[in-house]
Order: sequence, then C-alpha cells, then structure tokens
Amino acid sequence: MKNQIKENIDVKNLAQKNISLKENDNYNKYNAEILNYPDDFSEYEINFKIIVIGSKFVGKTCITNQATKHIFLDNAYEPTIGMEIYNLFVKIDNKIIKLQIWDTCGQEIYRSLISNYYRSSSLAIIVYSIDNKETFQDLDLWIKELKLNNSPDSKVVLVGNKLDLEENRQVSYEEGKKHAKDNGFIDFFETSAKTGENISKMFIKVSNILYEEHLRFKGIETDEQFKTFRENKPNIKLIRKKKKEKKDKIKCC
Repeated sequence: MKNQIKENIDVKNLAQKNISLKENDNYNKYNAEILNYPDDFSEYEINFKIIVIGSKFVGKTCITNQATKHIFLDNAYEPTIGMEIYNLFVKIDNKIIKLQIWDTCGQEIYRSLISNYYRSSSLAIIVYSIDNKETFQDLDLWIKELKLNNSPDSKVVLVGNKLDLEENRQVSYEEGKKHAKDNGFIDFFETSAKTGENISKMFIKVSNILYEEHLRFKGIETDEQFKTFRENKPNIKLIRKKKKEKKDKIKCC
C-alpha cells in the first residue's frame, strides 16, 4: 500500500514538472544561436548587461564558465573577488547581440561592494544550489538587495544549480518554480554547470527575453512615445514683439 502511495506521488510530481516545463517550449522564439566568438569581438549590434548573484558555493562562476568557455573547473573552490565580466555573443533574428555577464561574489564581506554593480543591468540571474537549503532561504535577501540597488521592475531569472547532485537534493523543483512565480520572475531553470544541462537553454531564453524587450521599447520610442507627446504637448504660443515706434521713449535699465 505504501509503495502504491509513493508511486502515485511520484507520478503526480512528474506530471507537475512536465506541465511546468511546457512553459519553456517557446524558449527560442527568435531562433537564437550561441556563437563561439572571442571576448574582444566588437562587431555586435546590441549590448545587454546581465548580473549573476547568489550565495557563495552555488556555482555562479561555473555557470558563466560553462556558458562562455564550455569548461567546468572541478577543483578546489576559489571565491570570486568582487566581480568578473564574461562576454557571450548570440545571433538572434539575424542580429548579433552581446551579453555582458557580470559574475559577482557571494561572500558577505563583499556585499556592499557588489551592490554598486547592480545598477543599469538589463536582467539578473539569481542562483541557489538545489543541494543546499540555506542558499534557497537566502533568496529573499538577494531579491531585496536587487530591488534596492536596481530598478524595482528588474527582470529576474531564478536558477537552481547543481542538478548533477540530484541524490543530495534539499530543494524540490516545485519549491523553486513556486518561488519564481510568487516573486514575478521571468522564468525558472534547474541547471548543472558540471554537465552543462540547461545552461545554453537558459541563456538562449534570456536572449529572447531581452531582445523582445528591446523590440518593444524601440516600438514605443518610435511610435507611441511621440504620439503621446503630440497629444499632450503643452499649448505654447510664440508671440512676436512689435517693433517700437520711434516716438517711444527709450527706457533705461
């Protein structure tokens, strides 16, 4: 009986996960393709700043290394000091865009320093580790700092990393998905920086999100914005001064 109950629960959880994943089916709306271009490639058309934040030991640097260099450094943990910048080039809608990825440190002693890096970011990727409940509980702190130091309506993607450590899982897929939904995040992914699972997929989805926002903003700027200005422009009349007649007395000061 217990085995039957467990089997039913597992089937239910699998069904919920499959339903959630369907939301990502259209993750590549604009046919984005990651390009293996060097960091100093300069012939791109659009540039987006992405900030990667989260607690220490969650694998932020490993994610960016896997995305940009296709490598995983399986050695002793070396903390990021301050931040490092990585470039990822993506071809999307026949345009080349540059994702400037700001990989920040997760150590508390650098917290006040990295808050300055949040500003002007187009999107934030907040990372936790699925095998460490504490890093998941820290998410509220990172969200608060992001809202304090960047636009309140910043786009956010939540990432549960270390999917390769499934046997040590402490945070369920459903918990992560719910947290992303409750906070109004753009999307949620579980990834493995070690195997590369879902890393490219996540950055392709990010590219689509940012490019679509670029198109939307561009449309508003060229059409709706000026239309609104024309409709609401102040009623200003230019009054031409009459020439004074010679008989007018000249006034001083």
